[in-house]
Amino acid sequence: MAEDYLCSGLNRLYIVTVPSVLDQISPVLHSLTRSGISLRINTGIKTEPSFADFEGILSEAADFKADSIAGIGGGSIMDVAKLVAAFLHSNQQIRSAVGIGNVRHRKTHLICMPTTSGTGSEVSPNAILMDTENNSKSGIVSPFLVPDRVYIDPSLTLSVPPSVTAYTGIDALTHCIEAYTNRFAHPMIDVLALEGIRLITANLRIAFEHGENLDARSKVSLGSLYGGMCLGPVNTAAVHALAYPLGSEFKIAHGLANALMLPYVMEFNLQATEIRYAEIALTMGVTSGKSDFDTAVMGIAFIRKLMNDCNIPSHLTDVGIPAEALGSLALSALMVQRLLKNNPKEISLNDAESIYKAAY
Repeated sequence: MAEDYLCSGLNRLYIVTVPSVLDQISPVLHSLTRSGISLRINTGIKTEPSFADFEGILSEAADFKADSIAGIGGGSIMDVAKLVAAFLHSNQQIRSAVGIGNVRHRKTHLICMPTTSGTGSEVSPNAILMDTENNSKSGIVSPFLVPDRVYIDPSLTLSVPPSVTAYTGIDALTHCIEAYTNRFAHPMIDVLALEGIRLITANLRIAFEHGENLDARSKVSLGSLYGGMCLGPVNTAAVHALAYPLGSEFKIAHGLANALMLPYVMEFNLQATEIRYAEIALTMGVTSGKSDFDTAVMGIAFIRKLMNDCNIPSHLTDVGIPAEALGSLALSALMVQRLLKNNPKEISLNDAESIYKAAY
């Protein structure tokens, strides 16, 4: 990273990161400062960022007169860095960019470096901000959010706690599964999705149980990267749409929210996409059943066992979601039409509530 940056002609780097990785990246930072690069480091993002959080960081980057932005951390960190780079030299208001294709331009060099293996934000055109006005998540999708440089260093994930390893790994797996079974699936993305599924399911349990295993960490990181590459051309679907309200209304971590929804949405979709679910099962190493349907069912069971082996909760009651909230969760999920339209089976309000009830 340091050598590439020094060759770029840029000299004022604003970094959004987390305190836990500062020691690991300090050699790179020292190399940059010794070469005359001015640095400003922000470690203020503690939870999923809001519009107000973004505005504060954007203002700080502008005051610093940054000519380049780096996001080094998990998905939220990289999402903020991507948006700061896009809006640093722009008079566009951030809320006008919500949705797909509404960012006008980006004039600032952008670098992303993930420290978890799950979100794929480092290669996706997506960014998510919390809207505290209506307690929901707003998605901003634009090719201008794709970084100029991406560096994948699995050693940065070695210190990630087992629970975060598990949650983010299932998030990455969900990206691949939802891309492969998407209403707008594409043959080129299918290749990435299936390889991501193979890498993640074969190595996530090892990375969870033996966090120091660099080989397993590397393979999960690569699977996560492939999942992120699926997000621009195809994107996710109902699992993410139903997971978002769990995060916005109950502060459930994004990867955990996806894990809670994944098997239940797969069961709902089963008859609409049993052939592709069967192909996913075979990719994970499941023995072929008597029919595609049987193989697909065994694939869902495989995913459930993987999550159980990684100590991931399997029901909404396990994370304190009350029964009386299921109706409002369904209403919130139905608002995420940008993702629901991708689902292989149409989801009504009653369907969404039924899925939450099944997960309860």
